[in-house]
Amino acid sequence: MDPQKQKEEFQYAYVCALAAHAGLNRGEFRVDDDSIDITFQAKGDVGPGRRRSPMIQVQLKCSSQDLIAGDVIKFPLKVKNYDDLRGDEVVVPRYLAVLLVPNDLDQWIANNDDHIALFKSCHWLSLRHHGLLAPTEL
Repeated sequence: MDPQKQKEEFQYAYVCALAAHAGLNRGEFRVDDDSIDITFQAKGDVGPGRRRSPMIQVQLKCSSQDLIAGDVIKFPLKVKNYDDLRGDEVVVPRYLAVLLVPNDLDQWIANNDDHIALFKSCHWLSLRHHGLLAPTEL
């Protein structure tokens, strides 16, 4: 399998494992034309004001590059994806999730008789209140 496709498949497995642990249901889109790869939804009433069946939408990205500078992740996101994820006029909150994996594919997962471990780390951010990019940021 192409290494980029392996990253895509691994990022789905990673976030789906996290969602299953949190008790969230997931839905996947067949066509990614709105920069959304996956949706997570909780059942029932949750949070202040007792909101029912909350949902979020997520754009998934995966990289083996060293993108961390201090406490900031500098992920190169296409302007189309940025624009699709930002703004507060969308009904369902949207997030960008970036999974950082080791360069060596053999270090992505560890499996033995009593557990499985997925490496390395997944970070997410809402771009809801971010504005237009300046030409120098493109």
